Amino acid sequence: MRKHPSLDIVSSDGTELAGRKIVLCITGSVAAYKSIELARLLMRHGADVTCVASKAATDLIKPSYFKWATGNDVITKLTGDLEHIKVADYRQSDLIVVYPCTANTLGKLAQGIDDTPISTVLSVGFGSGIPIIISLAMHRAMYENPAVLRNIEFLSDKVSFVSPQFVEGKAKAAEPEQVLEFILGKHGVSEVLKGTSVLITAGPTTEHIDPVRVITNRSSGKTGVLLAQEFVSAGAKVTLIYGPGTEPVPKGAKIVRVETGMEMLEAVKREMRRRFDITILAAAVSDYTVERPSRRKIKSDSSRLTLTMKKTPKIINEVKRIQGETFLVGFKAETDVSRERLIQSTRKKMQESRADMMVANDIGMAYRKNPDRNNVVVIDSEKEAESGWREKDKIAKFIFKQIERRFNLKRKQT
Repeated sequence: MRKHPSLDIVSSDGTELAGRKIVLCITGSVAAYKSIELARLLMRHGADVTCVASKAATDLIKPSYFKWATGNDVITKLTGDLEHIKVADYRQSDLIVVYPCTANTLGKLAQGIDDTPISTVLSVGFGSGIPIIISLAMHRAMYENPAVLRNIEFLSDKVSFVSPQFVEGKAKAAEPEQVLEFILGKHGVSEVLKGTSVLITAGPTTEHIDPVRVITNRSSGKTGVLLAQEFVSAGAKVTLIYGPGTEPVPKGAKIVRVETGMEMLEAVKREMRRRFDITILAAAVSDYTVERPSRRKIKSDSSRLTLTMKKTPKIINEVKRIQGETFLVGFKAETDVSRERLIQSTRKKMQESRADMMVANDIGMAYRKNPDRNNVVVIDSEKEAESGWREKDKIAKFIFKQIERRFNLKRKQT
């Protein structure tokens, strides 16, 4: 039997929710239309989604739309088939999401009332221990009703709440992307990356001129740190070798602090005494270092200072010599060049270093105008994928997905 066409999108953006059965309860808020987008986002990360829609929700959106979106039958009433038991009894589902959730449904869950399909599913799921995530949506005055606040307080240590957005006098439901990120943060583990060992370098390096002066670059380390967080959230064992960047380090990763390019190289060699499935070199390592840094502070009474620089070793060229099987991801930066030139120089570097994948970007004038955004091209032996201009957190997610997909493909081929 051919699968439902809507299932073609499953795991197209990741596998963090692969094999997970998620019940999506849609109540009668005007934000109900956004539940379609949330269902699709969950599916794109591997989930099997079944919708339970209230009468008020189906007055706004026809049940057939939910079936089109998920490929599964929609529960709109309870029958002798015991739909609530099939989806919410012990171990029948992995997660229940109420999006959007009205004050009425919240109150029923808090008081143990189960007189609708959604409240009955929640009552059973609550009792069977299935994790429940609630995204509230209502007018702000209703949200601030003492009875509603009391229900939220009662449930706060029993279910998870995605905070609403307080705008225009309303407590609006969080956007689908925000709910997805919340779910991935609490429940998302990549079936591809779970348990893998990942080594990441991030941040700038500093090269000493004297005890108080250094040569460095403008890298904040943000992309590398965000990548480390993505891999931690996916269930990987992450080691982050971090230069003097300004971004806070992610929880759950082993952190190795370094300053100079040579220290970073030595740290990579030292850490790679054990096996890493994936090695990602996102650090902006200085290409040159002072040949003979002064042991004392150089006096500033001279009108000129001449420094002799020498080239630093390329860390990326050492990785495959140490571990030939690691999936190696390098970064290549150029300034104000054409896309063709950027890809050409990156492919050349990929061939020289035997990298499996490269992330190329132009850090010229367009980037310097807004360094919180970037546009990268991910390149492997066969094709290129361009992110488009996005905030760096979205760039990190884009790179992460490309690595996950291509690492999985390589693993299947070997």
